Amino acid sequence: MAVMSLRPHALEPVPEETARVARAAFPKGNPYLTLRDTLGTIFHDDDFAALFPLVGQPGLPPWRLALVTIMQFRENLADRQAAEAVRARIDWKYLLGLDLTDSGFDFSALSEFRDRLLAGSAAEHLLDKLLERCRTQGLLKARGQQRTDSTHVLAAIRVLNRLELVAETLRATLNALATVAPDWLQELAPLTWYERYGKRIEDTRLPREQVQRDAYAQTVGEDGFYLLDALDAPEAPESLRELPMIATLRQTWQRHYERSTGEAPAPGHAAGAGVRFKANRELPPAAEGIESPYDPEARYRHKRDTQWTGYMVHVSETCEPTAPHLLTQVYTTPATVHEAMCTAPIEQALVDKEVPPQEHLVDAAYISANLLVHSRQTHGIDLLGPTRQNASWQTKVDGAYSVDQFGVDWEQQEVWCPQGKQAVSWMEYVDRAHKPWIIVQFSRKDCTACPTRASCTRAQHKARSLQLPPREQYEALQAMRVWYASPEGQRQYARRAGIEGTLSQGVRAFGLRQTRYRGLEKTHLQHVATAAAINIDRLVAWLEERPRAKTRTSRFAALAPACAIPAGTPPEQTPADLPGPVTSSKSKL
Repeated sequence: MAVMSLRPHALEPVPEETARVARAAFPKGNPYLTLRDTLGTIFHDDDFAALFPLVGQPGLPPWRLALVTIMQFRENLADRQAAEAVRARIDWKYLLGLDLTDSGFDFSALSEFRDRLLAGSAAEHLLDKLLERCRTQGLLKARGQQRTDSTHVLAAIRVLNRLELVAETLRATLNALATVAPDWLQELAPLTWYERYGKRIEDTRLPREQVQRDAYAQTVGEDGFYLLDALDAPEAPESLRELPMIATLRQTWQRHYERSTGEAPAPGHAAGAGVRFKANRELPPAAEGIESPYDPEARYRHKRDTQWTGYMVHVSETCEPTAPHLLTQVYTTPATVHEAMCTAPIEQALVDKEVPPQEHLVDAAYISANLLVHSRQTHGIDLLGPTRQNASWQTKVDGAYSVDQFGVDWEQQEVWCPQGKQAVSWMEYVDRAHKPWIIVQFSRKDCTACPTRASCTRAQHKARSLQLPPREQYEALQAMRVWYASPEGQRQYARRAGIEGTLSQGVRAFGLRQTRYRGLEKTHLQHVATAAAINIDRLVAWLEERPRAKTRTSRFAALAPACAIPAGTPPEQTPADLPGPVTSSKSKL
């Protein structure tokens, strides 16, 4: 990265000639003209001062680069295309305050700017500064309603089977070593390696018979351990052991190979009893498994009917009917991180941005008894949504006694079953995950003689026992179930459905489900810029007073009489309930 210093300048108005030509070219208005006239430049050079040194060649104004970054994600442009738009498009010049004769900048400045954002942990500036500007304009207020949901994100990698993965990982490691230590590697590598790892590893080039594939996996394992042993030798350059690709190789070999004690055979030798390619059932959990050497942070996940390798993005937005629905937070994680582990970080980020909701609408994946209490006590946020169902068999059989049907006196530490029998023991304990629980045990004598025993427990000789969370969590869980089952709860929770339209807009119009980059940090930067781009669309639509889109109804469905609609069907969403415009088309703006 070139040494570029920042010398902030006072922001000047749009040049007169640029303004005259732009207004003549767009007599009916233009999104970027509306944005500049209403919200100004959004960013200032001082917002990025910490990312630049005090000395060096003067760099491009970072406020312009930030705007260009958002615009290129709004229009799904590559760096070259975005730089060309700065040179050629009048509406871009108007927003950026450039003369019509300005020749723009080299496209590489955009990637350098993203690198600076990542190095300075400033990617959130792209969204946060826009939200701050919206707050000053009265378009965004704290302590309202917000909703959150997630979607999967495909990594920018080739999906590999296990045999391809180990061989391609070793090939990538050899390429990395050939870049920094070609002489050392040339002395080490046997001639057979050039034929084996000289080309990209593809399944079509690998042996077809299982016996031959097993032998190939054995050979690759031996070659990998031979290379790792050479790197660990005292005479090997220490700097090579610190290469990121070496860590990837070690982690991959630990997951897929087992090595007995002793020296590994030389590469290419047939006798390889010390190295074994593990069976699929022996592999550690997917959260620990690298799926590609070129993106070690991407993970595999299987969720219901969807399988993918990559990440998850969690999107939060406001949903007040009298204000634009703005994205307030995006949270990117590896695919294996469960939604419930993201609720607390998301709410903490909203508090840090000074835009926490009063009511946070989520689906069941984001809710637990502990989170209901934590959200209320820590941030004053009401976490609202359906709770996960009890998985016990009693909840699936009509007439069976689930835990909800037992009476609990928390003051006296007493529990009664539906037949009026009192538990004989109350014990508190902490499990391996450091979660507190209460174990309640009933009398074996009472349970044996109970006429409804078959509806309560399937244990042959033991009495019924219950596992209860602490009082605050138990009561919060019961209260949430009552709220969600009530007509008022259903009416309020119906507003959460609008987040599905936001995800659809992000996927269809902004490429939210496909990352451009490799690695968690770069993928998150893309998501932050995408969220800012979606907000630009929505702000322009709001400022131009265009109504939000309604839920589409087919011509046939519109003919249905009221008596044909099943009972309990939620009413059609009104424009105030939708994120709008759901069917966002940037050409319409």
